[in-house]
Amino acid sequence: MTGESWSEEPLYDTMRVRLAMDRVIYDSRTDHQRLVLFENGRFGRVLTLDGVTQTTEADEFIYHEMLSHVPILAHGAVRRVLIIGGGDGGMLRRVLMHEGVEHVTMVEIDGGVVEFSRRYLGRICGEAFDDSRLNLVIADGAEFVAGDSGSFDLIITDSTDPQGPGEVLFTETYYANCKRQLAPGGILVTQNGVPFMQPGELRSTVGMLRTLFKDVTCYLATVPTYVGGAMALGWASDNPSQRQVPLETLRQRFEASAIETRYYTPEVHKAAFALPPYVAELVG
Repeated sequence: MTGESWSEEPLYDTMRVRLAMDRVIYDSRTDHQRLVLFENGRFGRVLTLDGVTQTTEADEFIYHEMLSHVPILAHGAVRRVLIIGGGDGGMLRRVLMHEGVEHVTMVEIDGGVVEFSRRYLGRICGEAFDDSRLNLVIADGAEFVAGDSGSFDLIITDSTDPQGPGEVLFTETYYANCKRQLAPGGILVTQNGVPFMQPGELRSTVGMLRTLFKDVTCYLATVPTYVGGAMALGWASDNPSQRQVPLETLRQRFEASAIETRYYTPEVHKAAFALPPYVAELVG
């Protein structure tokens, strides 16, 4: 019965979150982390890594749509994409919805997560891992961008929070290497947690990105799983006009893409960059 077993996440010093585990589907360790999948009556299948909720079937579309469609439609001509992380396949699936995308390199440190997702999270990844445009690399994302991997129009850092394997993806060295991998006019987007609860994470990332890019800010999305307020998604580019694309142009691009969404719209795209004062203060 619902509520007999609970997954409790000590999210912050002042807050804990509990989700009812109606049925545990999988509980095992990969080479890098403990992976647990359980069913919840409201969120469907819930994936946790080392006890931290990563994604759920019910609300994954919000995060994945906003971290993919916003930069792709703002850029207008994305052909090559690099995804760092994203082992559940949800980000990859959204990126590949855009027919103009010709190539996606996805770098995931834990191959066990990818194989697990293919087997258990089909509602999230679909058939994205079988797309011929994908180059899947099982490696450390920070080490990958430090090499000579190619010129990308968009880099998406779909990482965990800055703890454990994800910590190196929140450093100035990592961001500098990402910039080096971007083609002219390229965009870097990142996940930066919930600024009401994690203000230091957003402030730190923006500060580092400002030393590298001409146009740096964040935009917001409200994801029920990530409690504590709206989630911040970092934005960095050398072309300020990409953040100021007219609404009508976004509408035309969105209509031409013929993709179906449940959260993203051109209007939501524009509104996401309107920051409340407490977030604007962190961005500076």
